Amino acid sequence: MRLSMSERWMAGTIYILLGLMSFVMLYPFWNSAVISFNKGMDTALGGITFWPRAFTLANYEIVFHDKRLVTSFVISVLRTVIGTATAIFCTAVFAYGMTKKELLGRKTYMLICVITMYFGGGLIPTFMVIRSLGLMDTFWVMIIPNIISVWNMIVFRTFFLELPEGLEESAKIDGCGYWGTFLRIVIPVSGPVIATLSLFAAVWHWNEWFSPVIYIMNEKLLPIQTVLQRILNSNIMSEQMMQTNAAAQNARAAVQSVTTKSLTMATMMVATVPILAVYPFVQKYFTKGVLIGSIKG
Repeated sequence: MRLSMSERWMAGTIYILLGLMSFVMLYPFWNSAVISFNKGMDTALGGITFWPRAFTLANYEIVFHDKRLVTSFVISVLRTVIGTATAIFCTAVFAYGMTKKELLGRKTYMLICVITMYFGGGLIPTFMVIRSLGLMDTFWVMIIPNIISVWNMIVFRTFFLELPEGLEESAKIDGCGYWGTFLRIVIPVSGPVIATLSLFAAVWHWNEWFSPVIYIMNEKLLPIQTVLQRILNSNIMSEQMMQTNAAAQNARAAVQSVTTKSLTMATMMVATVPILAVYPFVQKYFTKGVLIGSIKG
C-alpha cells in the first residue's frame, strides 16, 4: 500500500519529533556517562559532549575502592530485592482478601485504605511510631513501613476481580483452600501485573533516599542514593578523594586528574545503571496476554 504525499509528510514529521524527544531525554544521561569516563581536569576545560576526549577509568577506580560506596551499594541491592519481594507478596495477599465478598467489614477496610492515600500522619508522628517500634537505625526501617502500598493494592484487587470465577471454582473442587487457590491459581496467572508493580516498587526502593536520612545514623546502613545525595550536597567528595585506600593510591598519576564533577558523575552512573538494567527483563510482561493458557476448554 503506497502512502500519499501528505501521509509521508505526516509520518516524517512524527519520526522527527519522536527522534528529538528521544534525544532530549537520553542526552543528559549519555553526557553524564561521557564525563564519568573522561579525565576530570580535561572536563574542566569544557567541550565534552558526545565522546570522552581523554578516556580514563580513574573515576571508577576511586568509586569502587571506597568502602563506603561499596557498602552502600550492597545495602541498596538488599533493600531493593527484599523490599520489593515482601511488598509485592504482602500487598497481593491483602488485595486478594479484599476481593472476597464474605469478608466482614470489607467496605470499611477499603474506606480506611483510601483515606490514607489522601491524609498522612506527618513526619513527626511517623518518627514517633517508628521509634516506638524499635526500628530506628536498623535495616528494616527501610522495609517494614513501606511493605503495603494502597495504590498497588487497588491495582492488584482490580486485576483479581477480573479473573474468571471458573479458576477459583475449579481449585475449590480440587480441594484447595484460600491459600492454595492464591498460591497455585491466582499468582501464576498474575505475571504481568506482578512484573509491572514489582518494577515500580524496585525503582522506588532503589531511588528513595529521604527516609534513611531521618531514621538511620549508622553510615554502614545507608543506601547508595542517600550517600550520593550527601556527595552532591556537601564537600564529602574532597574527603573521599583524600581517603582512597592503598590500591587506588597506586594509580596516583591517574588520580591527580580526577575532579569533583568527574567523580560525582561516576558515582551517579554506579547508582543508576543497575536499576536501568532491570527493564529489559520485565518488558515482555507489559504486552504479554494476561490469561493465555489459564483456561482450557
